[in-house]
Amino acid sequence: MKIYDWHIAPNPRRLHIYVAEKGLNIPLVEVGTDKLTLSDEYKAKYPHAMVPMLELDDGTCIGEAMAIARYLEALYPDPPLFGTDPKDRAIVDMWEKRVNEEGMLAASELFRNTAPTFADRGLPGSAEPIPQIPELTKRALERMNRFFNKFDGQLADKPFVAGERYTVADITTLCAIDFGKWTDLDIPEDCKNLRRWYDDVSARPSAKV
Repeated sequence: MKIYDWHIAPNPRRLHIYVAEKGLNIPLVEVGTDKLTLSDEYKAKYPHAMVPMLELDDGTCIGEAMAIARYLEALYPDPPLFGTDPKDRAIVDMWEKRVNEEGMLAASELFRNTAPTFADRGLPGSAEPIPQIPELTKRALERMNRFFNKFDGQLADKPFVAGERYTVADITTLCAIDFGKWTDLDIPEDCKNLRRWYDDVSARPSAKV
């Protein structure tokens, strides 16, 4: 199997970190171009036109970072990054979903509606030009501030987002915060719990892949 990758993008980074935490060695195929687009060859192969994508040896294509991670988790269960029992897995799923919807998507909304290079790419995966909507910038900033404050509260008495262990919820949270930095948005100074957590997880070797 192999992973089709755009190494600079936030969603592929979620999978990079996951694979590194697992200690796996899966070949990467870079499909980003110097024009900050996906290659025509990749889009012809995978019309969904998003990354990452895992291609199995039988030709099956699995998209979406967490869907790929779940597949790999079933093959390589140790260390467990989706939880250890039904209750734990549900809690990890809950927080990973929250950070994806409240953090990753908010950071994406902010970036896609402000970055000059994405002037006609307001939505991911679209073959047609999608104009930016400047009015969405204010909403995206409000969403990110809500995200920062919510996760600061969650980390007030926990070492990691979903509890006592590092999981995919931490991976997505780290990538959401770093995605926000693409538009010069950083963790507020008064979110001290989130800042403590961010420093800790950023120091992990997997965060540097």
